[in-house]
Amino acid sequence: MAAAAAAAAGDPFEKRLIRVTLWLKKIYGDVPIPEYEVNERTVDILHEVMECSEERDKDIMLLIENMKDRTTKYKAETEYWQDILGESLDLSVGVLSQEAIRDLTDLVESAMELEVEDTSLTSFYGAINHMSSELYKTTLKNKEMELKLKTLTKKLTSALMLEEQLEEDIKKLNESQEAEKAKAEIQSKSLKFLEDKTEDLKIKISDAEDKLVALGLEQSLTHEALMKSSEELAARLKEIEPLKKERESYHDLPLSIPLARVKVEEARKELKALDEELTREIEALPFELT
Repeated sequence: MAAAAAAAAGDPFEKRLIRVTLWLKKIYGDVPIPEYEVNERTVDILHEVMECSEERDKDIMLLIENMKDRTTKYKAETEYWQDILGESLDLSVGVLSQEAIRDLTDLVESAMELEVEDTSLTSFYGAINHMSSELYKTTLKNKEMELKLKTLTKKLTSALMLEEQLEEDIKKLNESQEAEKAKAEIQSKSLKFLEDKTEDLKIKISDAEDKLVALGLEQSLTHEALMKSSEELAARLKEIEPLKKERESYHDLPLSIPLARVKVEEARKELKALDEELTREIEALPFELT
């Protein structure tokens, strides 16, 4: 069995597949062969099951052939002894009683079943012991083969279930990938639309500014100049924010402290100067803040 398995392992996949297919057709006959996934694993398992089955069939055929040979041999021997008994003792089946005929028939059948050379008790006892030993070996071998066949069947069932689960997972993964692909395409189209729209608006703004400048609009009133002035204004406001907080902290100082008054007055002057500077810059801007 091990040698057969090793030889099968070395066979090409196509050769093993052909052998398995022919074996399945032989088993199922006119009945359609059940569908199964054709791959290395399933073909290997089926090939091993096929070898076990063929080995059992071979043993049975050998036993049948042996029994046929024994039957032919015993028939010839029976005819020989019938001739001897008929010529020497003038005994034949016709002169024997029914009980004697039954006993002789049982003796002949027992001898044929036990495959003994003669009908002596020693031959019968030896044949019975040998047959009991062979029966035990055959029973043990059959149990081993049944256990192996059961194990292979479980493996095949497990492989088929795993294959079905993998196919389901692949199907779900493909569906998920298709959905993600469609979503990505929609997002890509939306992004492309926004980019094109933004570029178009930039061109329109630039064209409009060029037309306004051509009509006499000051360069400082363009969108770019206004954005720059707005950023500068925000920076100035951010610069005076700490001074405002510092001035508010001076409001909490006691009025009776001369030094605090001096500090507050200095802060007020500094803040006033910054406010005036900011006011001048705001007034210098060519647009109205809202």
